[in-house]
Amino acid sequence: MSQLSLRDLWESAQPSSAVFNPADMCTLPESARQYLCHALAPGTPLASAVWLRMHGEIKLNKWLPFEAEQVISAQRGMIWAATVRMFGLPVRGSDCLIDGEGAMRWKLLGLIPIMSASGPDITRSAAGRLDAESVWLPSLLCGQDVQWSAPDVHHPRAKFSLHGESSELAFSLADNGAVLDVALPRWGNPDKGMFQYHSFGGIVQEESTFGGYTIPTRLHIGWYFGTSRFGTQGEFFRVTVDEATYR
Repeated sequence: MSQLSLRDLWESAQPSSAVFNPADMCTLPESARQYLCHALAPGTPLASAVWLRMHGEIKLNKWLPFEAEQVISAQRGMIWAATVRMFGLPVRGSDCLIDGEGAMRWKLLGLIPIMSASGPDITRSAAGRLDAESVWLPSLLCGQDVQWSAPDVHHPRAKFSLHGESSELAFSLADNGAVLDVALPRWGNPDKGMFQYHSFGGIVQEESTFGGYTIPTRLHIGWYFGTSRFGTQGEFFRVTVDEATYR
């Protein structure tokens, strides 16, 4: 995989001339329509990419602070570039999925390699992560290729395929359409065994609005979502999104 920067990925995104029109959502289930109309203001350009700045904690045996930037591109994938503080020393690196290929590369002090991974399982897991992160680029969920269903007014489900991985994203919504939590089966090996599908998701604690997009901005995320193992073993990522710019 060629080394692609956040800026390269951002600038390769092709802006769309289409804008969000609530009337275009009239054939969707009520809860799906409510979510999208909460997430996008009328007339908001249907962005093809978002640049996020965030901070939080990641669990690597113990909770460690991080700062990160991420670009998500509808056409090409995503790059998450972060600095994690371990024993006071910076570990810098990235997780990415670019043009159908996933990889993770991390270095102590930005120089000494401490972790590198790629291959079909890493790619498949990264695609599942990107599907979950579509809540940060909800214009992805406005397309005609997204199949919405809903058992009731608070639990819409979006079925779609993104960068080679088919997913069904399950939402729990507040009465106003705000996301309370989101979940999906994601390919991975959180127990260090064989790769397989595990429940994965996040609890939303706060949301914010940026340029017409209202998105979850404080979340607790992890494996075994919806089970007792989430709090004790699965949760590994606590994030606050500080800024989101759409293109």
